[in-house]
Amino acid sequence: MAAKATLQREPLVPFVQILDPEGMANPNDIVELGLKPHDFKAMYRWMVLARTFDERALALQRQGRLGTYAPLLGQEAAQVGSAYALKPEDWVFPSYREHIVLAMRGQSWLQLFTYWGGNEEGNRIPEGIRNFMVCVPIATQILHATGAAWAAKIKGERSAVIVYFGDGATSEGDFHEGLNFAGVFKVPVVFFCQNNQYAISVPRTRQTASETIAQKAIAYGFEGVQVDGNDVFAVYKVTRDALEKARNGGGPTLIEAVTYRLTHHTTADDWTRYRPAEEVEMWKQKDPIKRLRLYLERQGLWSEHDEAKLIEEAKAEIAQAVAQYEALPKRNVEEIFKYMYAEMPWNLKEQLQELREYLAEHGGDLPKE
Repeated sequence: MAAKATLQREPLVPFVQILDPEGMANPNDIVELGLKPHDFKAMYRWMVLARTFDERALALQRQGRLGTYAPLLGQEAAQVGSAYALKPEDWVFPSYREHIVLAMRGQSWLQLFTYWGGNEEGNRIPEGIRNFMVCVPIATQILHATGAAWAAKIKGERSAVIVYFGDGATSEGDFHEGLNFAGVFKVPVVFFCQNNQYAISVPRTRQTASETIAQKAIAYGFEGVQVDGNDVFAVYKVTRDALEKARNGGGPTLIEAVTYRLTHHTTADDWTRYRPAEEVEMWKQKDPIKRLRLYLERQGLWSEHDEAKLIEEAKAEIAQAVAQYEALPKRNVEEIFKYMYAEMPWNLKEQLQELREYLAEHGGDLPKE
């Protein structure tokens, strides 16, 4: 009896990689990026700054000098590559892990430390910067971004919107509603999923039975693409192309950047309880910073001296921001009532009055936990 032929199904979405884990790339692919050596160095500098900020923020939290913090360790290429493709007129809607994206868009390290230190002033976007505020609720920013993109289209603006979220957000209704609306109205939005393999302790395999997250775009009538999220060049290319398509009326794109969170979900988490150490070590071999450095060294663009100088500069820059953050005046506890409503409702006024009476009775001391 003849053996039955097996059908090899083609992937539903493309997978893009330019720079492999050993820092090797096809020269023609590099030329197509349209970037110069100074761009490569700038990308690397941002990635090193991101890791330096991340390490310092984690240390500050462990010392009780910063609030709960969401590390980005391992996701530097996904953030730097995508942010490098943005233009000032584009809008950014972050989740709670896009620290380097916000910094690249003009927000200061001081502002980031201020926010994660529990001061809502850190969420105030400087004038002229088209960033939206940090969004902690899962996937709600997807609806905001879709609405902003629709508004830009109605106004005739030649701008695009990018919204960041994790793989866990794709299980939320807001994700599907946002993509459905964007597909129907062909709004200029790029949905950027940083698939870091875990939504806190839930692995990606428990989020969806789809072979890829990117292919979910097909159901909503637009393009999906999967990219090596640890390859800063590939991330830049697919994001640049998606943004340009959006600006030119081509509608939305869903990008799935396949990456890995090398540490805790937040400082309230313990990754060792749900991930084998061998898995983490395996992904460390795909370190996005090491990958880009290997490429730069092979091209004669980087040396040990350059590396030492950059590390020193990065540490000094972040240390200065920490000093500024810790020199800020102590906040008034009444400020927790200020940032929800334009005009304070009656029930919050009553609570504020109760707080004032308590503080007056106890000499200004808050109750201990």
